[in-house]
Amino acid sequence: MAIVEFGEYKGNKMIVLKRNEEDKYPFQFGVSKAKLVIEHIEDIRKFVEENQKPV
Repeated sequence: MAIVEFGEYKGNKMIVLKRNEEDKYPFQFGVSKAKLVIEHIEDIRKFVEENQKPV
């Protein structure tokens, strides 16, 4: 299960998403990019559905 943390970078609030506790390259972004993701969440879902590899 993914880990969600919150932090700060140069005085700006950040959200940090990790695959696990040892994740070397977490996915992190601020409020501006978070808003962009929210606005385009359906496009992101469609992209994943069309491009994910079968298990």
